Amino acid sequence: MSTAWLFKIATHRLLNVVKHFPVLPATDIGWKNTFREIAYEIIPNRRYADSVVTLVRSIYESCRQFRIDLKSVELSNWLLFQQSELEYPARNITLKSGLEFHITTVDYNKNTYRDVVEPIIPKSYEPLLDKMLEERQKYTGRVAVKSYGIRKYNLWVRGEIQITIPTDFYYNHMTRYRESKGSLIGGIDVNVDRLNLAIIDEKGNLRDCKTFWFSEAVARGFSRRNARSIIGAKIREMLSYAYHHNVKILFLENPEVFSKLKLLWVRDGDRKHENYNYKVSVFRSSVIEMIALKAPLYGIEAKYVDPKGTTNSEEHDEAMKRYGIDRHTASAYLIALRGLRNQ
Repeated sequence: MSTAWLFKIATHRLLNVVKHFPVLPATDIGWKNTFREIAYEIIPNRRYADSVVTLVRSIYESCRQFRIDLKSVELSNWLLFQQSELEYPARNITLKSGLEFHITTVDYNKNTYRDVVEPIIPKSYEPLLDKMLEERQKYTGRVAVKSYGIRKYNLWVRGEIQITIPTDFYYNHMTRYRESKGSLIGGIDVNVDRLNLAIIDEKGNLRDCKTFWFSEAVARGFSRRNARSIIGAKIREMLSYAYHHNVKILFLENPEVFSKLKLLWVRDGDRKHENYNYKVSVFRSSVIEMIALKAPLYGIEAKYVDPKGTTNSEEHDEAMKRYGIDRHTASAYLIALRGLRNQ
């Protein structure tokens, strides 16, 4: 807890300094050389201090990408600490044999410790972690505090250890399906309660369509953890269906995600519809990212297309009438058709 709080305080302090800094460095080394000492005074660990700098720089780069005033940005209510350096073994959050982690922590008196944590690891990921150790794969680590409180006069903390590895390594050791030998193209329309899949051939004719519902997962008060499991199961069901129906390439709406931290910004005026909801945008983008990440595990290539005109256009209305499909399936059809044309 103290390490997470010190990391957050250091990030707040550095962000405030950067907001008023006259000329910011152009390189990663320049940022670290300029600002490392500010973070290090609060959290006296070089890797954590550098990670604070990396985090603040990613916020700055996101703002520059979207031409947002950096001074208007505030940090959300998170508690975490991380190591940004890719190395083996990661020095601060270290994976050990037996699938336990040795984690460097710092208390408020700036004393340093090595804590041993044995997290609950899904069985499907145990072989992947074993391969990381066997092949000495470089990785980075992050500890995210999800909740905490007092129970019987004792502090309890619940959190996650999150590991980042190269996607090539992930796919090489997690893929269970051979590369699809089919020639069909799929389009996915993601909504808050369903996935709509449309499959077309090389001439653009609709060959098949199917809806995968997860409406119970988005009901008010439903557990977020359980919701993620249900949505994940539907994504796997959809990808398996696409694979066994000869889909080779799956097209998705571009989720407009930028930076290493996946900061998503929806600028005022970019979404013209008065009922457009920011939380819905974030939810849909996260589901799209999950699909893009999992598709290669099923031998399917995932690509993005510009979604403009796929939900409200003359072509959209014509597709509904021609094939007798609902508007969400028509959107999925147009996404697939646009992907085909871009090919």
